[in-house]
Parts: sequence; structure tokens; C-alpha cells
Amino acid sequence: MPSFSPPTAAALLFGEQGPATPTQMLLQVLPFLLVGLAAWTLLYKPERERMKRQQDLLSGLKKNDRVLTSAGIYGTVANVDRESGRVTLKVDDAANVKIQVALSTIASVLDGSTESAATSG
Repeated sequence: MPSFSPPTAAALLFGEQGPATPTQMLLQVLPFLLVGLAAWTLLYKPERERMKRQQDLLSGLKKNDRVLTSAGIYGTVANVDRESGRVTLKVDDAANVKIQVALSTIASVLDGSTESAATSG
């Protein structure tokens, strides 16, 4: 009479298929690779591009540029001190009011069309 042994828990859970083939291993790893690729495409790459544009904007900042800070202050650049990371802005020409802000707070450089739309709205 042949002997019969009940299946073990591991055999029930994982099956008794033997070692996985390279194709099976690739199919098991593929979802993780796709999630990683999607995260890089949707999160990391756009943030790097935004940081590059901001760095280009700040490196091209010069005297008499009309700017908007991240705090919502409009002003004209009077001086840029890149060593200390500060920008002096003229906010009122009539009263000669100047303020110093951090270079990193400059959100955008305004041209004539952007400035007129921003101040009228």
C-alpha cells in the first residue's frame, strides 16, 4: 500500500512548483519597477524641472527688473547681493521705500504685459 502524506502548510501556500524561471521572476518584479518608474515620472522629474527654472530665473535677476515675491510684494530690484542671498527692492518710488528680501523669495520676474494684468486684476 503506497504511503500518503498530507501536504504541508508551505506547500499549500506557495505550491510545489520548484525554482522559479527567469521569466516568472521578471513578472513578479515588474509591478514594482513600473511603480518606481511612475513615481519618478510623476513626482521627481517635474520637481527637478521646476527647480531648474527657478534657479535660472534667480541667476538672471538684475537691477531694474520688476519682480513679485512669494509673499505677494511687487517691487523693482535696486540691488542684488548674491553672496549674502539678499535682494533690495524699491516698493514705492515716490517715497523711496526700499526693503530687503531673501533672494529665494523672488517668485517671478514680471514683464510689461504680466505686470499690467496683475495690477489691474
